This record gives sequence, C-alpha cells and structure tokens, in this order.
Amino acid sequence: MALIAFIGLGQMGSPMAANLIKKGHRLTVYDINQPAVDQLVAAGANAAASPALAAKGAEFVITMLPNGDLVERVLFGESGVVESLSAQALVIDMSTIHPLQSDALCQKMRQRGFSYMDAPVGRTSEQAVTGNLLILAGGSAEQVERARDVLMCMGSELVNCQGPGMGIRVKLVNNYMSIALNALSAEAAVMCEALGLSLDVAISVMSNTAAGKGHFTTSWPNKVLKGDLTPAFMIDLAHKDLGIALDVANQLHVPMPLGAAAREVYSQAKAGGRGKQDWSAILAHVRTTAGRPENH
Repeated sequence: MALIAFIGLGQMGSPMAANLIKKGHRLTVYDINQPAVDQLVAAGANAAASPALAAKGAEFVITMLPNGDLVERVLFGESGVVESLSAQALVIDMSTIHPLQSDALCQKMRQRGFSYMDAPVGRTSEQAVTGNLLILAGGSAEQVERARDVLMCMGSELVNCQGPGMGIRVKLVNNYMSIALNALSAEAAVMCEALGLSLDVAISVMSNTAAGKGHFTTSWPNKVLKGDLTPAFMIDLAHKDLGIALDVANQLHVPMPLGAAAREVYSQAKAGGRGKQDWSAILAHVRTTAGRPENH
C-alpha cells in the first residue's frame, strides 16, 4: 500500500482521506484545522506540522483545498511540499480551481522536475463519505494509470479526461451547466406553481424529455452533432413557444430572467437566418457568435 500525504481536510477532504485509510493506505495529513487532523489521526493517520513534512517520503501527495492560491502556497510557500518532495512522487490536486491557474501550477512543477496532475471530483460530500465520488482525472496516460488505484479508493467512477488540465476543465463546464440549469429549473418550477400545475406532474413529464435529460443526450447527438440541421423542431417554433411562456410568466408576475436571456439567443439565431433550422442549431449559432467553426 502507498504512503500518501493528504493536505486539506475540509468537508470533502476529510472523508476522502478516511477512505484511503480504510483501504489500507498509510497517510500523513496536514491542515490548519486541528480537530480535523485529530479525527484522522484517531482513524490511523499520522499528523505533520507542515506541508513539507507531510510530503517527506510520500509516493503520492494529494491536495484538496478551497482555492488555487492555497494550492500554490502549500506547494511552493514556506515549508511547502516541494521542499521535501521526491522526484519520483506524484502530486494530485483534487481541488476545484481556475483552469489557467492549474496549468500554471503544472508548468511550475514540471520546471522543477516534479510530476503533477489534476483530478477534481464530482458529486457531493455524502458521496465523499461513502467513497462514491466521480473522479475527473487530468494528466498523462501514465499518470492516470499510476494514480488509478489510489483515486478509486475515494470514488466509484474514474473518467480519463485525456490530458493535463482537462479534469478541471470538464469539472468547470459541468458545474457551470448544472448551476445555471438549477436557476432555470427554479424559474420553471415557480411557473408551474403559478399556473396551478402539480410539480409531481411536471417532474414526471420533464424527466422524459430534453427539459430534464438535457440536450447533450437527446437532441444534439441526433442532429447538430451529426451536421444535420433539418428541422425536427424548428428554431422559429421554439422562439414562438418561448415567447408564449414568457408572456404567461409576465402576466402571472413570475420573473424569468434566464428565459428572457434564452429568447435573445433564439432571436439572434432567427435574425441570422436559422429560423427554419432544427432547434439544436443553437449550438451552431453560438459557435459562430464565438468566432468558432460551425461544425467542430
């Protein structure tokens, strides 16, 4: 079993570290929160007085911290990890930080002759406790395979995101989409209530349509991702239906800022001559608006 330094014992880090101990790994932990350290020591970990001491002799160093500045400080600051890190060790940052900052840290580590990869996690603190996290591994193929057994002590699914920095990139996009969708879903739920519609009925219906399943898995694979924009449901009709929904919401005094923003996108697509195309052509429209090729 591996000797692992685990730095960052917050709501996610503490149960992740505990699962590594349960799977038989030897842990040295560091955190400024002494009760969190004490709890892991009681479970079988050793405590270190600094990141450098935690990393001494470790085969893997895992960081799970609130932001990129803290990751950089832990790695390169006074009594930081690099002061004692073995050239054979692998540093795995599992924090959710800015992708460009992750790239900079990776480059800085490489310049000093160290191995570094990103592996942020998906799901919640409950899954952290049960060891059922989604691990989004960004690194070389060799790094991902080397880390796989350790990472799978904390998760039930590992996705090789195909390159350094790609784990944090997919985590960022996933969170962006799910967080924004949460707000849009709230608008729809309040509209249901204002219309006197049962949420149970709405959930039953939406769970089996693109509204609940999402376009990544429904309309896009069958149309725009194949380069086929012949209409199954035209942008003109989507624009009309969205306009009706917003008019109803206005009469019911239900604020729909995300819906209104979406109508602007559909209006722009119509103005650009896409009205008769399939509604999945919104992807092609946004691509061209961003100055990217329509067909990627």
